[in-house]
Amino acid sequence: MRSAVVKRSIVIAGHKTSVSLEDEFWESLKEIAGERGVTLGELVRTIDGNRNNTNLSSAIRLFVLGFYRDQRRAQDKTATDVRLGTPHH
Repeated sequence: MRSAVVKRSIVIAGHKTSVSLEDEFWESLKEIAGERGVTLGELVRTIDGNRNNTNLSSAIRLFVLGFYRDQRRAQDKTATDVRLGTPHH
C-alpha cells in the first residue's frame, strides 16, 4: 500500500512555499501541533528554523519520526521503571 504524496502550500515568515508529504505525515504533524497547543503553521516554522542542510519536507518527516521515537522511548522507560519498582518522575 502506497500513500499519496500531497503538495501543500504554507506560509513561513511571510513567504509562501510548498511542502510535499505523504498523508500520514500531514496527519501526524496536525496531531503533534494539537498536542503542543500550537497551529500547524507555528510548528512548521519551528521545524524550518531548526533544520540543518535538508529540505523542508525531509525535515518534517525526520521531526515526526523523532517525535514518535522519543514518545516510544519514554513509554519503554516508564514500563521498565514500573517493572523494576523504580520511581519515575
